[in-house]
Amino acid sequence: MNQLKNLKILYIDDEDYIRENAVEYLSFYCDNVYEAKDGFDGLEIYKRYEPNIIITDIKMPKLNGIEMVKKIREHDKKTKIIIATAFLETSYLLQAVELGLIKYLIKPITADKLLPVLKSCTVDIVEDKSIYNIDNSFVFDILNTTLFHNKKQIFLTKKEILFLELLIKNYKRAVKYDELNNYVWKGEMSDDAIRSVVKELRKKISKEAIKNISGIGYQINVKL
Repeated sequence: MNQLKNLKILYIDDEDYIRENAVEYLSFYCDNVYEAKDGFDGLEIYKRYEPNIIITDIKMPKLNGIEMVKKIREHDKKTKIIIATAFLETSYLLQAVELGLIKYLIKPITADKLLPVLKSCTVDIVEDKSIYNIDNSFVFDILNTTLFHNKKQIFLTKKEILFLELLIKNYKRAVKYDELNNYVWKGEMSDDAIRSVVKELRKKISKEAIKNISGIGYQINVKL
């Protein structure tokens, strides 16, 4: 987690106990941790320190988390924003794409939930990409592992998610059969199994989205 050391993190929550514990935990990994008690306070601190990562609650007095993020996104598309929520709905996942959010975390937020997301953020800050356009009208949010078509979520099986995830992470090249075998099927892939997953994904996305590279594997058509 050395990459986190020099980043700036802003944690926003109106519950003092939760906020103070989170700030204390984050301070183990990052030298620059800031805190705010509501959306208005969060906006002021955001403007003052320009954090790399914002972690915010949704339900807060004065200005809620979603409204605060909308104000930030009016002029800033790059800051990584993680939303904390007590429950998760499809409408929230859709907003993750529309507002360029990194992740929704279900409360209570624990170290084992937060740390992997922070690691993903550090990679994303370097690569500056978490939302991918497939073909012409499909969007895959790789950190929330959700697929949308014209703002409607398309539900995927676990195998389909893993398959799509690996192809997108390596979209510049063909992903080899043995890579798919290890990542998706844990070494137990069959010809019928991979054909079935590809067939179903092509139905849900398009026939042109996933290309078979003869003798090698598969490659996805990502629009940059």
